[in-house]
Amino acid sequence: MRRAVHFGAGNIGRGFIGQLLYQAGYDVVFVDVNREVVDELNRRQAYDVQLATAEAPLLPVERVRALDARDVNTVAEVIAGAGLVTTAVGVHILPHLAETIAHGISRRLATTDRPLNVIACENKIGSSTFLREQVWRYLGEAEQIEAAERIGFPDAAVDRIVPVQQHEDKLRVTVEPFFEWVVEQPSIKGELPDIAGVTYVEQIRPYVERKLYTVNTGHAMLAYLGHLRGYATIDQAMEDTVVRQAAKGVLRETGQLLSAKHGFDPATHAHYTEKILERFANPLLDDKVTRVGRDPISKLAPDNRLVAPAMECVERGIVPEYLGMAIAAALLFDCAEDTASVRLQSEIRELGLREVLHSYTQIPPGHVLEGIVLRHVKELQKTAQSTDGKAGV
Repeated sequence: MRRAVHFGAGNIGRGFIGQLLYQAGYDVVFVDVNREVVDELNRRQAYDVQLATAEAPLLPVERVRALDARDVNTVAEVIAGAGLVTTAVGVHILPHLAETIAHGISRRLATTDRPLNVIACENKIGSSTFLREQVWRYLGEAEQIEAAERIGFPDAAVDRIVPVQQHEDKLRVTVEPFFEWVVEQPSIKGELPDIAGVTYVEQIRPYVERKLYTVNTGHAMLAYLGHLRGYATIDQAMEDTVVRQAAKGVLRETGQLLSAKHGFDPATHAHYTEKILERFANPLLDDKVTRVGRDPISKLAPDNRLVAPAMECVERGIVPEYLGMAIAAALLFDCAEDTASVRLQSEIRELGLREVLHSYTQIPPGHVLEGIVLRHVKELQKTAQSTDGKAGV
């Protein structure tokens, strides 16, 4: 039986990547720092994935076990004999995995000629390439040369909505039925991993940007504007005409950008966008706006889902009116349970919103996008302050 090592035993790891790997015939070894989850996976060696549909079927995932990520030697030993390595931990965690993965690669190079592929399933363009750069720092020059021939780091795009879980069973995960896992084929070493549900493409960037600028951008607009208008969940926000039209508007702008930049057929992309909006409206997901909107600082980064497409729209002559609104709403996201939001609001009070806008987004002073964002900030502040019983800013 084939073995896969997956870093991240959280909801996405178990409810998406782990499930597909199991269905493809892999024995899955999860690696995580959550001792409670690690122990429970080892005790049961199985868990259930529940689909967010009216029937709510349970899909069993079996032949699993887990390792504590701090047990570097054991994890490295398992990597040395694995058939595939994947991650779903968050981009900022990838550097912390690099040394362990490097130790595993070193042992593998010394014991077998079999190729290995490491796929980072994260919300960042070039996540696997980024992880490879971190891993290479822990390999000697000779190992780097050898690893370049036998260890692949193919970039990927992944998409599945996995909301905050509310089960008594600590391992069960509820997920939407839809999923997409796209992997860049030319970077694969050896045979293509035979995983049902994975699509292999020649160039990954168009698909990463399509997902990031459609699913993540639209989700962010719904979360931030929905929070300002007092809604608790994404599907509730979708029922608000103003919020729904804003989500459609932002996806219309990113759709124009993606079609111009990557040649996506406008009609096909419009159908893809409608499917995304249908997914957002699924009430069975009970997806909290605070979950989707958490860490607004990272979402406001110049290479992320809001600012990057907005700046590219300006460059191509597309007016990013709704993208500017989304950036403004993100700046006004005030959630006491989210440390990044608390920090952002504190800095806005101390330094002023304009200074914080420049600092985190890198939008230049005087840029056309700055004017759009600041105009929407004022309009959203007035709307929030005049909305009785709704969330303020």
